[in-house]
Amino acid sequence: MSDRVLISISDGVADVKFNRADKRNALDGAMFSAIAEAGESLKTEPGLRAVVLSGDGASFCAGLDFSSFQAMAGDDRPPATQSDSGGNPGAMKEGRITHLGQQICWVWQEVPVPVIAAVHGHALGGGLQIALGADIRIVHPDTKLSVREVYWGLVPDMTGTFMLSKIVRPDVAKELTFTARMFSGVEAAELGIATRISDQPYEDAMALAIEIATLSPGAVRGSKELFNRILDEGAADQFAAERSVIGSQIGSPNQVEAVTASFGNRPPVFTDP
Repeated sequence: MSDRVLISISDGVADVKFNRADKRNALDGAMFSAIAEAGESLKTEPGLRAVVLSGDGASFCAGLDFSSFQAMAGDDRPPATQSDSGGNPGAMKEGRITHLGQQICWVWQEVPVPVIAAVHGHALGGGLQIALGADIRIVHPDTKLSVREVYWGLVPDMTGTFMLSKIVRPDVAKELTFTARMFSGVEAAELGIATRISDQPYEDAMALAIEIATLSPGAVRGSKELFNRILDEGAADQFAAERSVIGSQIGSPNQVEAVTASFGNRPPVFTDP
């Protein structure tokens, strides 16, 4: 197991912690691989009752590493047909409905026990989409969240369009996505994105996981399975659509302009499609 994600298990509760605090747990190739591997390892963990997902340091996850945006601007992203062993977020594995970038969010739905995200600091772009992949989100009121992709000339392609549409009204999902604006943990709770807010999200997430772990494991797993029968409907088609639309944006003139303007600290100048 990579040291980018740390897992400890006690009394049936898995404590999963992103471990790249110096970069606010931003997503690079190694992080993509480590998060997916962590989720996969928990699918068959004996005696598992609940999972707490959190980030070390100042943030839950600040989204894609800036180097990834620069690579996209240069159209250097590896093709989706390559192996995902190198952390290529666009890589597919046979038999999956997700590519690696989507899998680091969707894997928490595939883990058969409740997954609780303890969110603080920043949850931007891919970081927010990982949190949306959890079953429950406990969020610090001062957390800065954003469906950030449009700011970078992209679209949410890590299961975000699917999961967000299941959690909030369509108009809310569209407004957050179209504007890429920042919103607080307090607003996230008002919108229904946060299950609840807490001044100590990690501690409260662990307390909830411990409470769940005292209940009948078959009943808890069975309940998640039943809810996910509804949630999973249409997932494969939507994930394929995400991959198609993001593929048309990465490296396009407007996407390159969004990135170069941001790094150049100037207003972008876009052309109409």
